[in-house]
Amino acid sequence: MTRITFRRLDGILLLDKPAGMSSNAALQVARRLFRADKGGHTGSLDPLATGLLPLCFGEATKIAGLLLGSAKAYDAEVVLGQTTDTDDSDGSVLLERPVPAISREQLEAALAPLKGRIRQRAPIYSALKQGGEPLYMKARRGETIEAPERDVEVHAIEVLDQQPTRLSLRVTCGSGTYIRSLARDLGETLGCGAHIAGLRRLWVDPFREAPMVTLDTLRELAGQGDETALEALLLPLAAGLADYPRVDLDAEQAPRFSVGQRLRNPAWGAGTVAVYGPNGPILGLGEVDETGRLSPQRCFNL
Repeated sequence: MTRITFRRLDGILLLDKPAGMSSNAALQVARRLFRADKGGHTGSLDPLATGLLPLCFGEATKIAGLLLGSAKAYDAEVVLGQTTDTDDSDGSVLLERPVPAISREQLEAALAPLKGRIRQRAPIYSALKQGGEPLYMKARRGETIEAPERDVEVHAIEVLDQQPTRLSLRVTCGSGTYIRSLARDLGETLGCGAHIAGLRRLWVDPFREAPMVTLDTLRELAGQGDETALEALLLPLAAGLADYPRVDLDAEQAPRFSVGQRLRNPAWGAGTVAVYGPNGPILGLGEVDETGRLSPQRCFNL
């Protein structure tokens, strides 16, 4: 086997994750194809799920946590009448119940409590850690698990299609929301049980319109030895901070910020800002207080 020589590489890849692969496995395949010495993903997608998985290489890994907390949208296929141990079709069926006739009005009424700021119980087969260990590892050993509850934000649930035993939903939500839990809770409200049969992540803020890239495309370009074409697929680190207010520093201020010094300008609005140097290079993230004092939070070495 040819030994891979890894290299310094900075940028963000909008990967279209295939079904049947964990997020970390997809990251490692992409990292090897790019020969990137450092990489991270921005929140796991279930193996069953497909769609947008932003991958961060090099200095972009410093903002992976920020992207993890961004709003997201999913298309979900929900099967009614079966409850599984994983809350999706990869699991074992625990209970089968008849599906009653459900009108659109009844469906919307059942969805209503699942919208807004809600309290949600995570699936027992999830990557959430308890005692330093992911829940799914405890579940696989047959341990009794009390899955944690937490507050999540569900901005909208749109019914795309309704069949007697199957629903197509589009969900827009905030960080930490489990679509499997939404399906499970919807099924219990309807009295018949439910699980996810298909899930696709459509976008993650701020990447609502940018096209995704498949692993097959990456493999093809890597097989051709075309690293220039591979690198052209990467977005700059600054693209991940497009939603943050911008602060531009001059030639005297920029090096001071980059070594951690605080700066002040009453014209700067309070809050978290993306900081740029002269002629455009992004320097980092900063926090501006009410007096206009800018404190470095993360500095980038680009």
